[in-house]
Amino acid sequence: MFLNSFLVVITDLAAGLLGHASIRRHFHLLMSGLVIFGPALSMWVSPYSVFAKKTHFLYRMFLRSALGWTCVFVGSFVFLLSFSVRRSLTLSLRHLSRLAVAGGLWQGFRRVLSVLENTTGSCYELLSEPLEGKTASAPGDSAQPLLLLREGESKAACLNAGMLWRGYEVSEDTFLLCLCCLLLAEETAVFGPYLRLGGPSGGPMRIIFLLCVLLLSLWIFLLLCLLAYFPLFPTQLLGGALGCLSWRALYQGWYRLGPSWYCPGRPGVGLLTTEKKDEDGKPVEPDQANNATLK
Repeated sequence: MFLNSFLVVITDLAAGLLGHASIRRHFHLLMSGLVIFGPALSMWVSPYSVFAKKTHFLYRMFLRSALGWTCVFVGSFVFLLSFSVRRSLTLSLRHLSRLAVAGGLWQGFRRVLSVLENTTGSCYELLSEPLEGKTASAPGDSAQPLLLLREGESKAACLNAGMLWRGYEVSEDTFLLCLCCLLLAEETAVFGPYLRLGGPSGGPMRIIFLLCVLLLSLWIFLLLCLLAYFPLFPTQLLGGALGCLSWRALYQGWYRLGPSWYCPGRPGVGLLTTEKKDEDGKPVEPDQANNATLK
């Protein structure tokens, strides 16, 4: 009884926070601020911390598979929420299709960024001895190490051979974490209005929602660790910008067109309220509808 009451209180607080209009409108600004000012934390963190090693358990277990973890937990929450309201498998699959779009977007950008890096970068071999005709530097001379350009090498082959790769890069980790954070915030924000409308919320749904909130906290923590312990400002800034632009193109652009055969619609549409339109014929946000009812 105590645990159930504790679960209700915690989930109600988290749902109210994530569902607040100010959080929904300005969460992307929070993510932008983290990416811009996060590298400044490198002046205060210790290089001997356990999080200063890329072999740490959290990096190995969660970082590269962040989208997979996000889709599992968010997909479970979206399915439980949508199916408990409408009992429609078709409607549930329509809302779940937003996760498939995010997965396709991530895979597509990975391929594009890989092609960009291989096209704009070059592979260099670090020479341990001076070339013929060059004299060795005197002791104490701060000459730069000699690099030999290797043509025709891809980034993966270059790094596997122990050589250096230099080119234009975009931080895939920062892009992925920003995209996952914004996706989690959007998909879980409907739980607050759902509870206010008196929707059924059993223990399983609340537990899944709480796991989504914990996952969101973990992604923000890992993002701060990457920015603080492995600061690469230009590449991380580009990755964060790409993640925010992807979110805006989907949730603030395409999904606003409303549910149809070519658009899955925004979270909550068809669940918290029937789709309402203003005088100009534009869809009204679920949290802005005055007469919202569970349909």
